[in-house]
Amino acid sequence: MYQPKYTITNEILNNIGQIEGSKEVIENAPLVPFYEKKFQTDAIARTVHHGTHIEGNDLTLSQTKKVLEGESIVARDRDIQEVINYRNVMTLLDELKEKRGGYDKEMILDIYRETINKIVAEDKAEGFRKTQVIIKEEGTGKVVFQPPPFVEVPFLLDDFFEWLNSKNAEKVHPILKAGIAHYILVSIHPFVEGNGRTVRAFAMLVMVRENYDIKRFFSLEEHFDRDPASYYEAFSKIDKQSVEIGARDLTGWLEYFTGVVAAELAKIKHKVRKLSIDSKLKIKIGDQVALTERQMKLVEYLSENKSAAMNELKRVLSMVSEDTILRDINDLMDKKIVTKKGRTKASRYLIANT
Repeated sequence: MYQPKYTITNEILNNIGQIEGSKEVIENAPLVPFYEKKFQTDAIARTVHHGTHIEGNDLTLSQTKKVLEGESIVARDRDIQEVINYRNVMTLLDELKEKRGGYDKEMILDIYRETINKIVAEDKAEGFRKTQVIIKEEGTGKVVFQPPPFVEVPFLLDDFFEWLNSKNAEKVHPILKAGIAHYILVSIHPFVEGNGRTVRAFAMLVMVRENYDIKRFFSLEEHFDRDPASYYEAFSKIDKQSVEIGARDLTGWLEYFTGVVAAELAKIKHKVRKLSIDSKLKIKIGDQVALTERQMKLVEYLSENKSAAMNELKRVLSMVSEDTILRDINDLMDKKIVTKKGRTKASRYLIANT
């Protein structure tokens, strides 16, 4: 049975800590259903666009949104079909989440079939690859990736799924488990075409089934597509260690993967918190409140920490003078958003009662 090799470094611990903190904020933010739906719709559009764009799809995000909304656009039929397929894959994940039992090869085959629907000839869409695949660098012809021989694919998958369903895997943090699945399946390269989308979707399935869907507000695909060089380099560094997939140390990849998850969730946390605070202030004051970026940071900090002294606020806005922070605080007090306790330098500021 496959056993992943990795070390829990300080970087991984720090990333997991940030992920847990963001998850707590996102899942407990008091958002009305309209905004929850808006976040989910936006995340799906970004996931579908960037998940296909990184594989060579030419549609823009705007065009992708139009396709998802059922509008007609002028573009290659294949590009449009890839977007439709990947949207259907996201829907399929919800079905697979409810499937009884553990993980199995049929799950990844289901995702693959949906991914390449109407794109790959039927005789090539039946199952795992039956030919050898070599990935070469465009222009130079240099071999950059050579996955295992096709005859090994079923056995490597059996070993991987045996581990994924094992008692040992139950003890692994879901984000690490998703990261391990992502790397191992990319390395096995089960299909001739559609591997990237299929594997990333399966990694998402792991998060969904392990209760880390985090309201489906996020899109890891966007981070991979925004900096594909870092994405592929993170794979490459691990690939170079050994011909044997099971002998490779995944620490560097997991540092990268958890960092991507942490960065995306931090971005969503900020948006959710800002919207939550804006909604509370609108209820309190009776109108939308315009806050500067500095004031928003101060309000977020006070909302999270209950209260703060000036020396703490100076750390929040370390590049700003104390006089400027005081002006921002006084403006927030005038708007009855922030109140002050005490009259000395030990005074503390806090969000006014709603």
